Amino acid sequence: MILEAENLSKHYKDKIALQNLNLQIPAGEIFCLLGQNGAGKTTTINLFLGFMEASSGKAKIKGIEVKPNSTETKKYLAYLPETVLLYPNLSGLENLAFFSRLAGYKYSQDQLADFLTKSGLPSEAFKKRVGTYSKGMRQKVGIGIAIAKNAEVLLLDEPTSGLDPKASNEFSELLQQLSRAGRAILMATHDIFRAREVGTRVGIMREGNLVSVVNTNEINANELEKLYLQTV
Repeated sequence: MILEAENLSKHYKDKIALQNLNLQIPAGEIFCLLGQNGAGKTTTINLFLGFMEASSGKAKIKGIEVKPNSTETKKYLAYLPETVLLYPNLSGLENLAFFSRLAGYKYSQDQLADFLTKSGLPSEAFKKRVGTYSKGMRQKVGIGIAIAKNAEVLLLDEPTSGLDPKASNEFSELLQQLSRAGRAILMATHDIFRAREVGTRVGIMREGNLVSVVNTNEINANELEKLYLQTV
């Protein structure tokens, strides 16, 4: 199993952010977390990233517990937040080269261009400053970084928020390509339709609890919306 949560919890003095989450995500799966703000989606991702420490339970990447081994587990991860943080005065190629080197990889210009091509970025944008990019183009550079890092796990926090329908659809197709290549993907989203279209399974969270999990091949978008509204 690539991603695992075992009774994973995060408590604050006056709030339960996450309560006894049990989750297993194998290679090739896209698991989408649905829920309102404060439901525990981002907390879950941050615990897998090692950005915060669990109150109890375990978050594991490839069987390795994140809490004492976050430097090691980060090697397997790529993270795409709502807005990918890139250097606006550098080109897409330069950003990709920089972040690849940070991860310990050094590629030729042709290899870097190939990664950006695989991410769906138009070739005419490769050498343009990222400050001129749309959000969808920045997300594609983020995917290019994940490919260059050979990341086995992608953690995505509202990656399609603010994208137009065409860009959102292109991004979903990229995720499906990555899942077919064996990546394990965990995506937090508010987009019920996109979760149904791109996900293998969908989990609905409420007040820090995972209250429902469904296989997307067993439910249509309208049924998922009804379940979501009944749950939250």
